[in-house]
Amino acid sequence: MDDLLSWAAQAFQGGAGAPLPPEDGATPGQTRQPMAPLADRMRPRNLEEFLGQRHLVGQGTLLRRAILADRMASSIFWGPPGTGKTTLAAIVAGSTRAAFVKLNAVTTGVAQVREVIDQAQRRRQMEGRSTYLLLDECHRWNKAQSDSILPAIEAGIIRFIGSTTENPMVSMTPAIVSRCRLFHFEKLSQQDVIAAMQRALTDRERGLGKMMATAGPEALEHIARVANGDIRAALGALELAATSTPMAADGTIHITLAVAEQSIQQPALQMDQSTFYDMLSAFCKSLRGSDTDAALAWFARMDLAGVDPRIPVRRLIVHASEDVGLANPMALAQATAAAQALEFVGMPEARLPICQAIAAVCESPKSNAVALAVERAWADAKRGGYQPVPPHLRDTHYAGAQRAGSGTDYLYPHDFPNHYVPQRYAPLEAQGTPYYQPTQEGYEAQVRQFRRHKGIDAPDPPPYRPPEPPLRPGG
Repeated sequence: MDDLLSWAAQAFQGGAGAPLPPEDGATPGQTRQPMAPLADRMRPRNLEEFLGQRHLVGQGTLLRRAILADRMASSIFWGPPGTGKTTLAAIVAGSTRAAFVKLNAVTTGVAQVREVIDQAQRRRQMEGRSTYLLLDECHRWNKAQSDSILPAIEAGIIRFIGSTTENPMVSMTPAIVSRCRLFHFEKLSQQDVIAAMQRALTDRERGLGKMMATAGPEALEHIARVANGDIRAALGALELAATSTPMAADGTIHITLAVAEQSIQQPALQMDQSTFYDMLSAFCKSLRGSDTDAALAWFARMDLAGVDPRIPVRRLIVHASEDVGLANPMALAQATAAAQALEFVGMPEARLPICQAIAAVCESPKSNAVALAVERAWADAKRGGYQPVPPHLRDTHYAGAQRAGSGTDYLYPHDFPNHYVPQRYAPLEAQGTPYYQPTQEGYEAQVRQFRRHKGIDAPDPPPYRPPEPPLRPGG
């Protein structure tokens, strides 16, 4: 009762954002209602109960030592959903002497942040206590919101803990990221997810132990596999399976594989901005590396995640020239045909011509001679020093062109054997600069023979790798 009155007085004085009082058996930030979802009721209460993330909270790790010593600095927890980010923040709340305030970036404005900072400053002056601020979905803050908290972080008025599913280096402002230590939460293993479900089945206080529910190994393995490292999703499926399964005559509930399959659906592939660019990069490198299966795998995953199929198809067209070129001229035709089929037919039927084009690019002999030629030509053009167009190459389709000397001494190739005659075509400042140097791969080997037949020297291209075109905006 005294705790409740104390909290009420604090809330009256402090206003919105005041820490909530814990319920019986719960730590601050871990309030557990009897009707709360199983995943919420089964949140680990301390580091001993915490599953996974051994690289972060295993014995002797920096983060574990900081939590136990109550010396947590401002940090950002980022990783896939259901991997323990909010739970670990709640464990910090339960083990610290400091106050703990939780906000959500979606519903929080600058005014609320300033109110929390004012409360934290008064708390430090009057009670000598620090304040932790946990901000869920912190990647949703804009620059103004992020800037509003920077002075308080630098002055030590608050210790900031951000929680996000997106890469903060991409989705958050550099100013706040530079003031925080980043901790990357990895997807949990199937063993960790199964352990969490087994714990829930036997826990009589918070879990399903009083229901006398059991589950076969194949049922738990199925839920863990489909949950794909998300304990929250797995426990939600387990609770649904247990509460919807009829009780047996002996009063027990047994969850079979068939029940487990009905209780959890295959989730959509999680895709944030960083993951999108990583997958697109992997797709491009698979095309270049001639791995058809890998390229198809990345394309299928991007499609299931909802990526506009025109994006990988555009990259396919580019790589048909960049990495195949004239080694197989039909690769570009296949890629552009796939783009046309996508517009005419649409998905999902367009998967067929797109995957055919992916296989065509991957299985073609590889040459980057065209890409190198582009790099050399543009680099040469940027050097400047432009000379006038040689007279014999100038336009003659106007009255007075002959009097101006345009076209004089031009040799028409079709008037000569093999429809070829040596003459100067390149700009004066580009003479002697080889741009396109065909390789020995595929059709380019024939190109080299044609050039030699014409008396054009075709040296082996020097080892040179052009920079990759940026995939990210502004990259």
